[in-house]
Amino acid sequence: MEALTEAVLRDSFVNCTKGEAQRINLPGPLDEIFWEQLDFLGWRDPKAELRAYMAVPWKDGVVGIVLRRPQSKRGGSLLRSSMCSLCLTVHASSGVTHFAAAKAGAAGRAGNSVGNYICSDLQCSRYVRGHLRSEAATTMEESLDPAEKVLRLRSKLEGFVRSVLGDEL
Repeated sequence: MEALTEAVLRDSFVNCTKGEAQRINLPGPLDEIFWEQLDFLGWRDPKAELRAYMAVPWKDGVVGIVLRRPQSKRGGSLLRSSMCSLCLTVHASSGVTHFAAAKAGAAGRAGNSVGNYICSDLQCSRYVRGHLRSEAATTMEESLDPAEKVLRLRSKLEGFVRSVLGDEL
């Protein structure tokens, strides 16, 4: 992924207002991020625990997406496992969160949204490259090498972005 500036990142959000995009808490110093190891930039909002964000390379730029997670009333179980739908990493149930994203444009303003089960820490790029390991009691061994996992992750990211953009493609 190419390095992003604050201005480019804030301008990339497709499912919120410009004012909301200006108030997003960005993920620390952008010049300290290892961009070349990312397929997308994902982060949780440290000041709003139900919010998260992702910025995905798209065509000639980047698409920023505001994500929301439901308020949880119970903790995750180390005995139950869940799988991220983007990187297919198996986690203890608290390691995967259902994130919802308002659709871009008129559909989103009408209340339409899409959802996906994604790694709670939004670090899919690091899981597929083997830089992070899941804490799940059981793991799934794959025959794919990291490069093939990266391609699969990028394909699934493309599908998710397309579902958010909908008619706005």
